[in-house]
Amino acid sequence: MNEWIAELADLSAAGERAVIVTVAGIRGSAPREVGAKMLVTRNETLGTIGGGQLEYQCGRLAFGMLGDDESPSMRKFPLGSSMGQCCGGVVDILFEPVASVLPSWLRDLQALHGQRQPAVLATELGESARKLVITADGEFGTAGADAGLLAVARAALQAGNTGQTVPGWFLELVVGSDLDIAVFGAGHVGTAVVRSLSALDCNIRWIDSRRNFIRSTPANVRAVEAAEPALEVMAMPPGSCYLVMTHSHAMDFSICERILERGDALYCGLIGSVSKRRRFEKRLRALGMSPGTIDNLVCPIGVAGISGKKPAEIAVAAAAEVLQAYERVRHSSNLAYPDNVRLLRPNKND
Repeated sequence: MNEWIAELADLSAAGERAVIVTVAGIRGSAPREVGAKMLVTRNETLGTIGGGQLEYQCGRLAFGMLGDDESPSMRKFPLGSSMGQCCGGVVDILFEPVASVLPSWLRDLQALHGQRQPAVLATELGESARKLVITADGEFGTAGADAGLLAVARAALQAGNTGQTVPGWFLELVVGSDLDIAVFGAGHVGTAVVRSLSALDCNIRWIDSRRNFIRSTPANVRAVEAAEPALEVMAMPPGSCYLVMTHSHAMDFSICERILERGDALYCGLIGSVSKRRRFEKRLRALGMSPGTIDNLVCPIGVAGISGKKPAEIAVAAAAEVLQAYERVRHSSNLAYPDNVRLLRPNKND
């Protein structure tokens, strides 16, 4: 996730120094992926690079750098018995002290990320501590940048490389999530579902027809008050996930009908029992919808084995099912319904 961008901007706005700690390279097994970050300040640590002794030692080192200049440094950590971790790999960690003034590269990166434009953040590993923000057709802060570096960065951008070290530089891809989720309904279950999903690297559009029903939202959640929520289906990108759980069965039906008619949903989940599903199936067939299309309506929702009906329990089960659907097709160019998306279970969330 890229929440560190907003968190670092907030720290800079508050005049607080921080050290960015980044997993810059991995050989063998490691607890987190290249690009994982945490921010260390005098009062708190935000994010994680995997926990355990690695994170503990890196946190201590970063804390000691808070008064340093802004020169980054790279350190190697073997994750063997000496570290008390059984991963067994070797991890390169990049430490970057950041002054209390909002750096220009962060402003540029924040603007691009807000527009969901992919970029490569290039960090020079030397005393100059330059940072360059490179997009497919533009550069920011690249006065005197080497043409070869720009070419490598753009090749990494096109290939989707998470991060790599080249002579004198660390390059990392900063891109918005492609997991787009629409949640219809802001009742107790809808609120719990959004709370669970918002902790993931995703973009959530939370829709309800009632005025002032959605009061506060996390940064990756956009609240929409819509007199006709079904019309919001067309606002979602292809390959989106949908969770339908409004206060009205008639509204649920209208929303599900539009989702299924689109034919490009990665997941379409409807809260309810098997009997509710059967009623919806009958009505959809009466409208002429094909059995194959109707089969892609998931109702009841939630992974098997979780039978609780409390909002938080339904939310965890539903979030897990959305993640399963996303993992099944994330590397596929075909965003049509996966064959195995139909998951019917008896009387789960009536």
